[in-house]
Amino acid sequence: MSDDAEQQSEEIEVLKSIYEGDDNFKQVDSKTYQYKYFDGDKSFVLEISWGPTYPTEKPNFNLDIFYNQSLLQPVKEKILSIVDAEAEQWLGCAMTYTLFECLKERLAEILADQTEEVVVAARVEKIVIDDQTEQKKPVEKKEQLTKAQKRRAWDKAEIGRAGEKPRGWDWVDIVKHLSQVPHTPAS
Repeated sequence: MSDDAEQQSEEIEVLKSIYEGDDNFKQVDSKTYQYKYFDGDKSFVLEISWGPTYPTEKPNFNLDIFYNQSLLQPVKEKILSIVDAEAEQWLGCAMTYTLFECLKERLAEILADQTEEVVVAARVEKIVIDDQTEQKKPVEKKEQLTKAQKRRAWDKAEIGRAGEKPRGWDWVDIVKHLSQVPHTPAS
């Protein structure tokens, strides 16, 4: 087993023991980990994935997760620059825990630029732009039939497409038939 692989297996055990019971930590697979950060009503998820030569080389950082869709681009860039600078210092060492904790310490500073008003304004602007580019389709109205037209259509449907009458069209109503036949008392 190579030195990098040994360090990775050791770090997996350490991460599992440290974050056991922490709902904000998630192990996606054996080389990908996520941590969810909260500061009031603002939050984001950082995903760290190890390459085959981690920790000799820096891991990959990902903020392009659906959960982070409302995270502003300058805030994403700030997070990535902080994590990248911290990773440079720890090359050759197990650093996933250190990177997660580094962001925890600077969370208020990081999310200071993430204001809800800016996020809402960006969404409204996107909606307005989308509405302007969309072309309106004419609404198709259903044809309104008169009673006579409906009756004729119904009569045509009873005969059928091939001119056949529906099954039972000439059946005798038994109750009506029996009411017309004279009834003889049984002796």
